[in-house]
Amino acid sequence: MVSPASLPSPAPERGSWVSDVEAILNYEFKNPKLLEQALTHSSVPDAPSYERLEFFGDRVLNLVVSDHLFWAYPDLKQGKLTKLLWANVSTEKLARVAVHRGLYQFLRDKMQYSDDQVSEFAGAVKKEDGAVAHGGLVKAPKFLADIVESVAAAIYIDAGSDLKKFWKIFKGLLEPIVGPKELQQQPQPITMLYEVYQKQGKDVKITHEKIDSTYIARVSVDGKDVALGTSEHKEIARINAARRCLSQLPQLEPVIRWFDGPLQIEDAEQKLNELCDKNNWPKPDYRTEESGPLHSKEYACTVVVKSDVVHTEVGEKRSSKKEARRCAADRMLLALSQSNNL
Repeated sequence: MVSPASLPSPAPERGSWVSDVEAILNYEFKNPKLLEQALTHSSVPDAPSYERLEFFGDRVLNLVVSDHLFWAYPDLKQGKLTKLLWANVSTEKLARVAVHRGLYQFLRDKMQYSDDQVSEFAGAVKKEDGAVAHGGLVKAPKFLADIVESVAAAIYIDAGSDLKKFWKIFKGLLEPIVGPKELQQQPQPITMLYEVYQKQGKDVKITHEKIDSTYIARVSVDGKDVALGTSEHKEIARINAARRCLSQLPQLEPVIRWFDGPLQIEDAEQKLNELCDKNNWPKPDYRTEESGPLHSKEYACTVVVKSDVVHTEVGEKRSSKKEARRCAADRMLLALSQSNNL
């Protein structure tokens, strides 16, 4: 139970935008300040951000969705239940909720390029047909999923920390819920990856390592690394790596030729600089944002590369600016490889 002293005090007036969001959620807040905080990014100065609520909402959603799946599918084994849980609370899923329900337009932020990221992602989502079990072609901006988690926490707290009441309110926002049928209709990327390469007589392996709180998975074909995937969950990182490899199959050989040796995140900045020099592009532009308390700061880096179009990628949060830049550069190299720019 969250202590009342730690919650925002109720707002004296209800702004029109609050009513608009409440209409989306089909829920009226007793304390609208909670909703305001849930939709405020840490880049906004002198305002409490959604970070604490996002942390809490992540746990609430994991619990409530687990409860739903456990009772809805009594014959499913633990492994399949786990995959269903990931499919319903992943960054890819929750970011789609933010787009489909229009929550993203109420986010208060001072981030650079956030509109471009949302526009690119929303454009890809519009082309999708029905629920997507394992994510789509364009990587979901994490801050979109963050606001769904923070709004979930705001509703849960405002509703008196009543899990059943919360689920009755929030379930409609998450629909369509991914079930066993959807997972069966959309083959698991790792399984598909092995099938494709085994038919070609090639040796494919997926390995992973953990850096800070993030897992980095690598797909190697005949000993050469060809794709990466990241996530806070090991299995999702492996799925993301397999999906990226499958999505770039037509361009796979050019990618292998350009990366002369294994992909190493430590070398990402250098390789990205070499690529820009090779193509006479401007040097990569790095922007780093910090978040978290003074004793435990985290850094997220955005990198922009201008070729014939503007490419923008955001790396996972890291405990140092240097690691954040490396992660962003690594993401950019993967994105450029998939767009056939390597």
